[in-house]
Amino acid sequence: MPVLYYIRHGETDFNVEARLQGRRDTVLNARGRQQAAECGELLRDLFARDNRDAADLGYVASPLQRARGTMEVLRGNLGLDPYCYAIDDRLMEISYGDWEGLTLPEIDARTPGLLAERERDKWDFAPPGGESYRALTARISEWYDGLTRDTVVAAHGGGVRALIALFGLLPRDEATHAQIAQGVVYVFADGKMARYA
Repeated sequence: MPVLYYIRHGETDFNVEARLQGRRDTVLNARGRQQAAECGELLRDLFARDNRDAADLGYVASPLQRARGTMEVLRGNLGLDPYCYAIDDRLMEISYGDWEGLTLPEIDARTPGLLAERERDKWDFAPPGGESYRALTARISEWYDGLTRDTVVAAHGGGVRALIALFGLLPRDEATHAQIAQGVVYVFADGKMARYA
């Protein structure tokens, strides 16, 4: 099984405002760029510890700007061409459909009771016009099954939750509620997940 070095994109203004981003193509703010730089430093330290050459790994990002910006900053910090990496649509964040751009209180005011319904079954619940964690995990699984080498990923928090469920690291209902931080490198290897910050 290929080793994954998975980085959730750095902070955006939507994160600060607690708005659901999903497929909205938001960009990193200053703190997000700093978090991306810190992830590049973390990767450099991990590769040195494990006697790995950064240039020998695969690099892939979600097509959304916040993930691409994260990848470009961290590759620059590794001494690699910032723009020489793959993009895969299957790594896009879970779609929140009609809820994108809204805060949880705004959603609850517009559709009372629907958020509570989602919390009862986050795995199979899809927001109006959006997708479920089951669907997200299916596309992440398809992407992972095609990997042929150890890979650095810059994508989204939903993808980490999907991988946690896919690899059976937590039960599905717990994986969908896992807190996924920014400025952290999540390493999936040997059926386990390690967190470096």
